[in-house]
Amino acid sequence: MTYGISREEALALIQSKIKNRNMINHCLASEAVLQAMAERLGEDREKWGLAGLLHDLDTESQPDLLTHTTETVEILKKKGVDEEIVEAIRLHNLEAHPGEERTTVFQHALAAGETITGLVVATALVYPDKKLASVKPKSVKKRIKEKAFARGANREIIAECEKAGIPLPEFCELSLKALQQIAGELGL
Repeated sequence: MTYGISREEALALIQSKIKNRNMINHCLASEAVLQAMAERLGEDREKWGLAGLLHDLDTESQPDLLTHTTETVEILKKKGVDEEIVEAIRLHNLEAHPGEERTTVFQHALAAGETITGLVVATALVYPDKKLASVKPKSVKKRIKEKAFARGANREIIAECEKAGIPLPEFCELSLKALQQIAGELGL
């Protein structure tokens, strides 16, 4: 199926707009988690992966959360990217859209999936070898409960995995496994 942009085009677009390697890695990690969620829920792996990959396209040009996603939406609409992908990306940052809410499984999945990546990576980084392979699912579940750990990983947004149909403990394991599969690409 076609979504107005191929994975290769999406990756090239990310690389043209984002210079920070950690942010590119976050986009790749989000893609992997969204693909795993799609497989688990019987959804379209390619479509969900594209949303994960492209969701922070304007993070460097629009770092303020009050405007983050606005440029991405414009760029993706001009390219003719699938409306559901664009809307999920738009609503992953509700601070730029006061009064709006995420309402679809896809929207909840993108918000939860992109947010948990930071917590999983932070968990790996406290290990002596700093490798995702060393992390166990129970460690991620434990870190979710530690509010002071990886404060930027909003636990309420991560918990939206349940609105997408995946219980939180299973989501932690699914996300960890997804990142472990691309650990080499992430340098972790």
